Amino acid sequence: MGHAFYVYTSYGISGFVTLALVLWTVIDGRARRRELAELEASGLRRRSAAPMAETPRS
Repeated sequence: MGHAFYVYTSYGISGFVTLALVLWTVIDGRARRRELAELEASGLRRRSAAPMAETPRS
């Protein structure tokens, strides 16, 4: 086993871990968006959402 084996193996493992983290982030982000949409559909609003239109005061 030469030096190249260790270099290519470490690149392969690093690439696999990086790809796994990216996929995990994308899948988890979609799940969170789906959960947020369900909560908003049930009537809950985000604090960062624009306030509902208020009726003008006299």
